[in-house]
Amino acid sequence: MIMAKAKPIEEIINDVRNCKKILLIGCNGCVAVCEAGGLKEVQVLAAALRMYFVRNRQRMVIDEISLTRQCDREYLREIKDRVENYDALVSLACGAGVQFLAEMYEEKPVYPAVDTCFIGVTLEQGVWSERCQACGQCVLSTTGGICPIARCSKRMLNGPCGGSENGKCEISVVLGRDIPCGWHLIYERLKILGHLDRFGVPSNDKDWTASRDGGPRDIVREDVRP
Repeated sequence: MIMAKAKPIEEIINDVRNCKKILLIGCNGCVAVCEAGGLKEVQVLAAALRMYFVRNRQRMVIDEISLTRQCDREYLREIKDRVENYDALVSLACGAGVQFLAEMYEEKPVYPAVDTCFIGVTLEQGVWSERCQACGQCVLSTTGGICPIARCSKRMLNGPCGGSENGKCEISVVLGRDIPCGWHLIYERLKILGHLDRFGVPSNDKDWTASRDGGPRDIVREDVRP
């Protein structure tokens, strides 16, 4: 899932303070799962903004809606007849959703209410952890299903480096918390699988143009296009 966290409300207030009527738009996809941008979070943000503007004696109409997804035109069209009634739109979707909303309704300013962080997993309630950086050239088949790009602090394709000690990354000292060495995790996983022979085979250089070649990436599937 794409993981996000709520922006400081002061930042959102600064964006909309000159508006008279705004629409808060949630997303019931990834950001709802990580409790950053679903219907519940829309309601909480709306209440906080109303309280702020009432206390500051400023009239502000704040309406709410939460869409199934904001990365799909089908669902963005659901607000087509409402958009013209607002001075601005505030999106609680990930960065992709915010931009797609702005592309579709280019005549209205669109402000983000969350910070998009990473592609990750739910470790436990309230705890999410990065697992993928969407590099566009997956190497998980050779690393025991553990991503060296996301899990190694230096994004090394061949490791571990000299900063690995007792299974921990040297960055642990800087951050003040235990950060597992990504390559130690890979080693232990390959040992369990009985594939330690792979550990001694140097990885080829990654073709970083697959992840960033000077422009936005596209995936085109002619077999599913209408």
